[in-house]
Amino acid sequence: MQVLETYIKDLLIIQPDIFLDERGYFLESWNSQKFSKLGINYNFVQDNHSKSKKGVLRGLHFQTQKAQSKLVRVVSGEVLDVAVDLRPFSETYGKYFSIILSGAKNNQLLIPKGFAHGFFVRSEEAHFLYKTDEYYYPEYEKTLLWNDDEINIDWKLKDIIPSISEKDMHGKTFQQIKKELD
Repeated sequence: MQVLETYIKDLLIIQPDIFLDERGYFLESWNSQKFSKLGINYNFVQDNHSKSKKGVLRGLHFQTQKAQSKLVRVVSGEVLDVAVDLRPFSETYGKYFSIILSGAKNNQLLIPKGFAHGFFVRSEEAHFLYKTDEYYYPEYEKTLLWNDDEINIDWKLKDIIPSISEKDMHGKTFQQIKKELD
């Protein structure tokens, strides 16, 4: 397994070992002992699976209390995955990181607490799986506006109008979120 650091502290790209033969492949997407030896210690309590069509943009979600760390991956299809650093004392506060996650690459992104998270589906459909180290509490969920001018995420839309939920369409700006988190 390879663990690659990003320019944002604690945000890690994980490339599991893949054992391939004529029948297909096998990989461990999570092994507590192996990850622990690498200094990655999480107690994941919930697994989630979403299926989305091409052009769907989900996010940018986070919880103000009972925050969640996430280990995210795509098992079928391809997404542009985005994490925005909302940790006020971080050197990269308000910065984002994006990566293509795909079933073909089997890569994963480990997103610690304190990040808003979302993704845009680039393939005909995508099956997106993620583990969380805290349960979901809808009363604490917030949405950072996906197209906030200050964060300025390059979603690589290429003239595509994304399909976005009503809730996500009315997310709050980074400035509004900053005021709420102070």
